[in-house]
Amino acid sequence: MDDNTRYNLERMKDEIVDSFDEELELEMDEAHLELLTQEGLAHDRKRMDRGTYFRELFRLQHELVRLQDWVQYKKLKVVVLFEGRDSAGKGGAIKRVTQRLNPRTCRVVALPAPTERERHQWYFQRYVPHLPTEGEIVLFDRSWYNRAGVERVMGFCSETDVADFFRTVPEFENMLVQSGIILIKYWFSITDDEQEFRFQMRIHDPLKQWKLSPMDMESRVHWEDYTKAKEEMLARTHTEKAPWWVVAANDKRRARLNCITHLLAQIPYEDVPKQDITLPARLHHADYVRHPVPPELYVPEIY
Repeated sequence: MDDNTRYNLERMKDEIVDSFDEELELEMDEAHLELLTQEGLAHDRKRMDRGTYFRELFRLQHELVRLQDWVQYKKLKVVVLFEGRDSAGKGGAIKRVTQRLNPRTCRVVALPAPTERERHQWYFQRYVPHLPTEGEIVLFDRSWYNRAGVERVMGFCSETDVADFFRTVPEFENMLVQSGIILIKYWFSITDDEQEFRFQMRIHDPLKQWKLSPMDMESRVHWEDYTKAKEEMLARTHTEKAPWWVVAANDKRRARLNCITHLLAQIPYEDVPKQDITLPARLHHADYVRHPVPPELYVPEIY
């Protein structure tokens, strides 16, 4: 086996382990984490080992809970945009941000293609209803920057539309910031080779094939067009009040940790004063009778 083949096999193994870890993360507690740390490390030392990754991820997720408490306590309004090429890791990063947060006050917005009616509205109109109120965090898995990316490259809008977007988006974002919204914009950056590898993994993994669409395949053809569109987008929409932050995303684990660490640093937060919680005693009534559930209503206990 030559070195290149061996390297590709190790990358495939890491990708499979990462998919497994997505489910493992939610089930993991501190005891399991310690055991995992002792069991072994990743084969490629250039990649972050699993023990370090899990320890840092859990630590950062604890800080995210503190941040969410602070956002609610101070009635802040937070919007975080996640942009990048297909398979750049936006969804994985969003999942790690939201994994342990209260879904009532932290929402993910991933809008489908615009309807016929929406296509004839003010461009930003369909995004406005999803903006946060006081005490909320909203994460956009792709956003109004679709116009500068996929819509432009795939010909879903005219160059006049694009020019109008570049002219108005700084004004729109300035209005958001002036209204009190904390706006944070991330671009997840991966290389040509890394995107090809991730697409190949999705093609051959039945559990991930749902992530592929004809649009994804077409985007691969237009790699260079997307690069040009991205470069112009960053150059023209990076402003003092709404700057872009680029996340190096070839290594998924490092990208997630770096992004969360940076996000936490954008909003100064402190511990929120909380009342002690005491579980009240259950009331007992002498005439209470718990009736048995009919056996046919139970789910079969296969496991």
